[in-house]
Amino acid sequence: MAESTRMLLGLGLGIIVMMYLVSKTKVHSFVALLIAALITGLIGGMPVANIKGVDGKTIIGVVNAITDGFGNTLRSTGIIIGLGVMMGGILEKSGAAEKMAYSFVKAVGKGREEWALGITGWVVSIPVFADSANVIFAPLCKAISKVTGKSVVGLGLAMASGLQLTHALVPPTPGPLAAAGLYNIDVGQMIAGGALITIPMLLVIVPYCKYIGKKIYQVLDEKNEIVRKEYRPEYIKSMENLDEFLNRTDLPGLWASVAPIVVPLVLILVKTFVDFAGMPKATLFYQLIALFGSPVISLGIGLLLAIYGLVKNRPDKEVLKMMDDAIKDTGIIMLITGAGGSLGNVVKVSGIGNALGALVTSSPIPAVLIPFVIAALMRIALGSATVAITTAASLTAPMMGTLSISPLLMALSCCVGAISFSYFNDSGFWVWNGMYNVTELKDQLKCKTAASMIMSLVGLVELLIAQFFI
Repeated sequence: MAESTRMLLGLGLGIIVMMYLVSKTKVHSFVALLIAALITGLIGGMPVANIKGVDGKTIIGVVNAITDGFGNTLRSTGIIIGLGVMMGGILEKSGAAEKMAYSFVKAVGKGREEWALGITGWVVSIPVFADSANVIFAPLCKAISKVTGKSVVGLGLAMASGLQLTHALVPPTPGPLAAAGLYNIDVGQMIAGGALITIPMLLVIVPYCKYIGKKIYQVLDEKNEIVRKEYRPEYIKSMENLDEFLNRTDLPGLWASVAPIVVPLVLILVKTFVDFAGMPKATLFYQLIALFGSPVISLGIGLLLAIYGLVKNRPDKEVLKMMDDAIKDTGIIMLITGAGGSLGNVVKVSGIGNALGALVTSSPIPAVLIPFVIAALMRIALGSATVAITTAASLTAPMMGTLSISPLLMALSCCVGAISFSYFNDSGFWVWNGMYNVTELKDQLKCKTAASMIMSLVGLVELLIAQFFI
């Protein structure tokens, strides 16, 4: 058996074992990824521990490759994830997220509520996890439905779609952040690229949400229970009385609500622009830009803005509990992200990346499709977009030395592929269906599943076009 064939066989077997362990056993995704890395490395020809080669050079062992990959990945992402979720916890508990949603709805106006909710989800999911935000905004969607007569299904799906887009494509959420780290891409470039590619996807999916809201017309009755009806145009009403349904007088101001998100993004993007412009790095101005535009410092500033702009008058213990509660959920995310880095490092060090790259370059499949396909298969098998992105990036980043394609496009391809299939093994699928009382299987597939596939296909077309220009 040729060495390259054995390497690819090890990679394939490692992935199959990982998918089986996650989908059919009680083994956690974190452990399954480590086992996949171990199998891939051993079958790929790596020694167990570091040894000296005949030429005196050190041959890295699979155990060392796993630990090095884990540490290197979290070195670039761990602090950012921690700061981002702490800020998201304050936005959630302070009412800032609700304030942004309400303000967008009022600004966009009557008849365009789906657009307002889609944009709200797009903005809010940058720091707040999508599943949490879906729960936070369900009462708002229901209130808008009751006031306007629009289907809560169409409104909720627009919100969920906006949330899904930036959750999968715009740092500092863990998936795109891990992809940026594995491909060694500037975080500002990833933010700009991810945000731009989501715009056509949002423009396509919101009209679909409006369409599905008429096909699955469910509204709240006098008892605030969701009921199904046949859609009629005369059911649509004014939303002028939305205030009384929200019944909130303790929401913070709009600027205080958006500043923790906007300020860090602006600082990061300014640094990216300055780097692109080629400003001399020895100047004091550049050093200040580099300091405040680094993701760690800028997100730290965003966290401080959230603390002192949104909850400065609350007791210290309450504020600390907000951040503690938010950070509790990130432990497993960091472990999975680090384990994905372990698998990627094994693929890189063992030479599997080069073998895979040679296989891709000799095939008729465009290279930009490879991460998309891997991420889509991982999403179908495992349900988690974060795991799908991390796995796809881990497997394809080591190929970059043999491919003449933009690393940014490859990273975005991982993220777009991970959007593709939200269905039964996706926790967000069941959370959304339960909140909006979507119980029929055919309706469930028409909503979250169809929406995710539509957005992913639009993104795929964008990638195929962008490869000729980037």
